[in-house]
Amino acid sequence: MTAGDAVVIIGGGHNGLTTAAYLARAGLKAIVLEKNSVAGGAALTEEFHPGFRNSVASYTVSLLDPGVIRDLDLHGHGLEIIERPAANFLPIDATKALFWPYGLEAKQKALAEFSVRDAARYPAYDAALERAASVLRDLTRKTPPNAGNGWLDLIKGARIGQRILHMPLEDQRLLADLFTKSVADFLDPWFENDHVKALFAFDGIVGSYAAPSTPGTAYVLLHHCFGEVNGKSGVWGHAVGGMGAITQAMARAAEKAGAVIRTDAPVARVIVEDGHAVGVELTSGEIVRARAVAANVGPKLLFRDLVDPADIDPDLRARFTNIKTGSGTFRMNVALSELPNFNARPGTDPAAHHGAGIVIAPTMAYMERAYLDARRDGWASQPVVEMLIPSVLDATLAPAGHHVASLFVQHVAPRLPDGRTWENPDEKQRFADIVIETVTKHAPNFRRSILARQILSPRDLETRFGLIDGDIFHGQLSLDQLFSLRPVLGHADYRLAIGGLYLCGSGAHPGGGVTGLPGRNAAREIIRDLKGWF
Repeated sequence: MTAGDAVVIIGGGHNGLTTAAYLARAGLKAIVLEKNSVAGGAALTEEFHPGFRNSVASYTVSLLDPGVIRDLDLHGHGLEIIERPAANFLPIDATKALFWPYGLEAKQKALAEFSVRDAARYPAYDAALERAASVLRDLTRKTPPNAGNGWLDLIKGARIGQRILHMPLEDQRLLADLFTKSVADFLDPWFENDHVKALFAFDGIVGSYAAPSTPGTAYVLLHHCFGEVNGKSGVWGHAVGGMGAITQAMARAAEKAGAVIRTDAPVARVIVEDGHAVGVELTSGEIVRARAVAANVGPKLLFRDLVDPADIDPDLRARFTNIKTGSGTFRMNVALSELPNFNARPGTDPAAHHGAGIVIAPTMAYMERAYLDARRDGWASQPVVEMLIPSVLDATLAPAGHHVASLFVQHVAPRLPDGRTWENPDEKQRFADIVIETVTKHAPNFRRSILARQILSPRDLETRFGLIDGDIFHGQLSLDQLFSLRPVLGHADYRLAIGGLYLCGSGAHPGGGVTGLPGRNAAREIIRDLKGWF
């Protein structure tokens, strides 16, 4: 196939589909090349046991940008998002749990069961986070300035700096704290109760191979606070039909605009001629010519596997291939004969806590140990588990009276020590058993209710979805890999080190999560370059 006047997009995950849709809407030809048989990347729904369907890797909705939803008319293409009946539920022991509802007064009441002081402090904390999140929402939709890249980027940087400098000094200090501190150091002045701190600290380690004491995890907390569901800020929800419903709506939007989506089309290499990306070669040997190439794979994978080392400066290539990767995550789906019967909140009839994010991480020390265990032994003996049971909200996922649950688990080492490997199925099963036992301690019926389980180790996430070291963010959200430093300094504007080669995935600003923003922002820059729009 020859399509020399098209933009070729490597990878049909949600950002690749978003890029294609925006390019096609602007009148450019766009071809998405997806290695798997279904587009969607890690935002995919599949049947993993007869009659039981669930999101395979990504698993919940909040960060999906409302502008992307509106521009691509995702609701018009079939997307429906239902908000959770409550935010979170933290089982603590046989009698105690922290149930985290929506609404300020209800939240204060929940916190007062653990600390009257913390309940009184919460409104100020919530307001502070919302002020910081409003700044982040604005930054996520902008192209970061590039160091040493001319007057236009100097102006961009000046405008961003002016906004921050015009903020009250206390808010500038707040942003400095959130962008530099550990989540533990950030929360300590706000709250006294350890369970309350654990409730908030979880968002600082989710998807990060880090402990609550690790500097930079306060930013990860903020990163998980800027979303919304159906216009409600800070709310989390479920896409009816699973996360694949998002990417299928995106695919329909892209195709309606004129984009072409090809599946079972793995890319072997980027073709570079005279310093410019002019197409790709598929593993089949087929050449697809292009005006430009946009990569929705991680930058580490791109420059390690798809770009010939001779086509890039070796020192710069090393910068890309040395990007820190690894989320410390292990992903499971289970088919259930009944809902979990929690010690602290008994009952197997659907209730609000079953529809919440169920987080097993009762203290800061528990999360710290999980990280240290994984660094030493390869996995946590008492892992951090976030469990969602989307079939409580969406009857399409399981037979009547049955359910599916997503388990997002931390911490595991991307590579096991002592010669062990995730390729060994026994290692996966051993840790999966630990995860099941961890949940069963809080819900004694859980183990016996399991009819089937789907397991994805970090290696499985890499092999199936191209997530190097199982990194769900295409590169850690650490201090040296954010904003103008993402993916590397000098290439934060979605343009990479080869002419006509762009980055449109989560390895670009603003990073990971199902946001659509890297794809949207990259498309804007591609359109500027190819059509001269500003």
